[in-house]
Amino acid sequence: MADAHAKHHDYHLVDPSPWPFVGSMAAFVMAVGAVHWFKGAPPYVALIGLAGVIYTMVAWWRDVINEGNSGFHSRVVQLHMRYGMILFIASEVMFFVAWFWAYFDVALFPGEANQFQRTELTGGVWPPKGIETFDPWHLPLLNTLILLTSGTTVTWAHHALLHNDRRGLKLGLLLTVVLGVLFTICQVIEYREAAFSFHGNIYGATFFMATGFHGFHVIVGTIFLLVCLFRAMAGAFTPKAHFGFEAAAWYWHFVDVVWLFLFAAIYVWGQGPAVAH
Repeated sequence: MADAHAKHHDYHLVDPSPWPFVGSMAAFVMAVGAVHWFKGAPPYVALIGLAGVIYTMVAWWRDVINEGNSGFHSRVVQLHMRYGMILFIASEVMFFVAWFWAYFDVALFPGEANQFQRTELTGGVWPPKGIETFDPWHLPLLNTLILLTSGTTVTWAHHALLHNDRRGLKLGLLLTVVLGVLFTICQVIEYREAAFSFHGNIYGATFFMATGFHGFHVIVGTIFLLVCLFRAMAGAFTPKAHFGFEAAAWYWHFVDVVWLFLFAAIYVWGQGPAVAH
C-alpha cells in the first residue's frame, strides 16, 4: 500500500479543501449584504460575509504555507505557482487599463458631440471648469519618491535573501512596510485636502476611482509584505525556496509601476491648464 501511494512525480496533488466552497459562499453573502447596505439596510450581513472572506484567505494561505513547509512545493510546482502569479498580475493590469481608458476617454474628448451630458459636466474642457487640481510637484511627487524608494528596499531584501543575509532580508522588508504605510498616510492627507469630491463631477469620480483603487492595492501589498516579514522573522524562506516573498515583491513592483502611470497621466498631464477640445 505504501508503494501504491508513493510519489513518483514532481506535481503536488492537494488534499480535498473546504476553502473554495466556503470562500464562494462568504463572497456571495458579502455581495448580497453590500447590495442591501447600499439600499439603506444595516451593513451587518455584508460585514459577516467580509469576515468569512478574510477568514477563508487566512486559512487557505495557511494551508498553502504548510504544504510548502512539508516539501510539497517541488521545482515544477513552484514554476507553475509563478505562472499563476504572472497571470494574476496580468489580470490586475487589465483592471487598471479600464480606469485609464475611462480617464483618457473623457479627458481627450470632454466636448464629445455624442455625449451631451459630458459636455454639460465638463464645459467642453479638461480639467472641467471650476475644478482645482492638485499641484503634482508637492504631495504627489513626495508619494512618488516614497513608492520608488520602497521598490529599492524590497529589491534589497530580495537580493539579501538570495545571498542568505537574514538581517538584510528583515531590514529591507521592514523599511518597505514602513514606506507603504507612509504612502497610505500621505494619500489620506491628499484626499482630505482635495478641492473636489467624488460626487457631482466627472473629474472627481475618475480621479478617486483610479487613485483609490491603487491605494487599496498599496494596502493589500503592505499586508502581503508584512506577513512575509513575520514569516522571515520566524525563520521562513531560503535562497532556493521563497515563492511567497517573490510573489509579494512582484506585486509591489506592479503597484509601483501603476503609480508612475497614474502620476504622469492624472497629476502631471491632466492637471491643466484647461484646454478646449
